[in-house]
Amino acid sequence: MKSGQFLPGDDAESARNFAVLGAKLKQELFGSDNALGARVRVGTLQFRVIGVLEARGQFLGIDLDDVVYVPAARALELFNRDGLMEINLAYSEGADAQRVADAAKAILIARHGREDFTVVTQEDMLRTLSNILDILTMAVAALGSISLLVGGVGIVTIMTIAVAERTGEIGLLVALGAKRATVLRLFLGEAIVLSAVGGILGLAIGVALAQLVRLAVPALPVHTPLMFVVLAELVAVVIGLLAGVLPARRASRLDPVQALRAE
Repeated sequence: MKSGQFLPGDDAESARNFAVLGAKLKQELFGSDNALGARVRVGTLQFRVIGVLEARGQFLGIDLDDVVYVPAARALELFNRDGLMEINLAYSEGADAQRVADAAKAILIARHGREDFTVVTQEDMLRTLSNILDILTMAVAALGSISLLVGGVGIVTIMTIAVAERTGEIGLLVALGAKRATVLRLFLGEAIVLSAVGGILGLAIGVALAQLVRLAVPALPVHTPLMFVVLAELVAVVIGLLAGVLPARRASRLDPVQALRAE
């Protein structure tokens, strides 16, 4: 609470028309004026403001400050309903969530005469969210693996074509005294540079897309950790190194006479 008090524990049948405003709603309706004691109209009913909440910001795109709290009985009257669809239960920090859930379940069964409801704890929600994120992570990892495989095949193809097109140059290098290890390192270096440049371009596109998402959904926390950027670039370099081994070995083993004859 920023000022005033929260809704009192009135009996459900005789709940008074009190309201507690979120920080943003209070600012929109009253500005810098004191809202306590003022009356606001919600739907067809009038409520007296008895409290204002501290600013709490946004959560998953939901503005927690653009709200008004009224007694449940008055809300049911507003929406012409005879029962609640959902109850959010807060408990003390450090309390056993499962024990609280079991106690709430026992009370509801006693009142309803049967179990016609579902109790979901915060741990259940986090577990479900974790499962969803694990599935998404596996899917992204699978797509990434396919992309790396395609990229590796592409580098092998490019380097094989490069070796075929530069057969004469390789033969001339070897004939002039260049060691085969030098030719091997030359083509491996070319494959590494090719994959490194591709990795940098991929990272640039990824970061740009992430920033577009951040601009489109400001409430969504979007961040690109530097460690992941470095690891991604290292993976790209390793893929290039592995993909360039066969073409580089082929280039280093060319017979200089045959290579010059091919030219």
